Amino acid sequence: MANTVKRPRPLARDAMAYVLAGGRGSRLKELTDRRAKPAVYFGGKSRIIDFALSNALNSGIRRIGVATQYKAHSLIRHLQRGWNFFRPERNESFDILPASQRVSETQWYEGTADAVYQNIDIIEPYGPEFMVILAGDHIYKMDYEMMLQQHVDSGAEVTIGCLEVPREEAKGFGVMHVDENDLVIDFVEKPADPPGIPGNESMSLASMGIYVFHTKFLIDLLHKDAADPNSSRDFGKDLIPYIVKNGKAQAHRFAQSCVRSDFEKQAYWRDVGTVDAYWQANIDLTDIVPELDLYDSEWPIWTYAEINPPAKFVHDVEGRRGSAVSSLVAGNCIVSGSSIYKTLLSAGCRINSFSALDSAVVLPDVVVNRHSRLSKVVVDRGVVIPEGLVVGEDPELDARRFRRTESGVCLITQAMIDKLDM
Repeated sequence: MANTVKRPRPLARDAMAYVLAGGRGSRLKELTDRRAKPAVYFGGKSRIIDFALSNALNSGIRRIGVATQYKAHSLIRHLQRGWNFFRPERNESFDILPASQRVSETQWYEGTADAVYQNIDIIEPYGPEFMVILAGDHIYKMDYEMMLQQHVDSGAEVTIGCLEVPREEAKGFGVMHVDENDLVIDFVEKPADPPGIPGNESMSLASMGIYVFHTKFLIDLLHKDAADPNSSRDFGKDLIPYIVKNGKAQAHRFAQSCVRSDFEKQAYWRDVGTVDAYWQANIDLTDIVPELDLYDSEWPIWTYAEINPPAKFVHDVEGRRGSAVSSLVAGNCIVSGSSIYKTLLSAGCRINSFSALDSAVVLPDVVVNRHSRLSKVVVDRGVVIPEGLVVGEDPELDARRFRRTESGVCLITQAMIDKLDM
């Protein structure tokens, strides 16, 4: 009988990913009036949460929980439609965990740690050896298996995903003060003078809101935290500082596990938490070689795949030609006798004759009527742009009518359109 070599089991198969997706994302203004930040559309066909979920799936994790809270219907509907392919008979699971007053009839999720604590009775029967805690509102590609491996090798109680950022920019993050072995010796929240990295004092290690724990340790810690009346029930404010002070916390640098195609030269991570950042990250996708490669088939971004007809471009006469240059156009869009440049059209949009879009991020099912000119805009889902509307050419008028940022991006919603006196 031939000798057989037993292949090591990937750590990801013994892990559960737990995505914290309850935040509103108030800096996105009216974009989150009807949906949580993780449910906001990105890149023409995805939602922001699809990146964390796709990372988990592509890393080999087959047990996933998603904690929802703020205006969760849009998010839950997306998860039910796009992420319903997990099968219990393959030891897979996908749980949507809304704040449902399961612990107390008056208690919603009080913090990120509490959002896990309230669902311990759902987590424990699956028996995961590791918990990978994820934020559901960032754009990036990352192999969590490599972070799990470092966690086991280091013997840490928690391993914290970290970005290397210039010290001046680190003031808005939770920052890790580490030694030469990336052992965390202090954790400071939004410091005025962020600590540098040993050997590279011009940079700091900022928390990504990604944590790896052994499950038993985490559950014991959550019980202890829940019994503390002075706790704010938050990973960044309570649990991580406690472990740094009383145990062993290891920093994991994003550069060690970020996933890049041949076209991606640098590690890509974005917090699209402001209207400006959201607009910029979407518009960046129209570059000839964008910093984020959505066409990488080896690390696909999974999402709800609508059944749509192809995009269509019609009319070919001078002054009335359907055309798109340096743009992304999703299915079921019709560009009819109009032109778009450096623009992202989500599914189901209709751009009618004699209109022009420049540097526009357009969410699904938008109708742009004739003779309209829109530049440097974000248009919310379902908006009907009236005939002849011009946005992006008169800053003072734009600011009176719409949500205009300091950098000149205009956010347009249907409620704003309905108030126009044209």
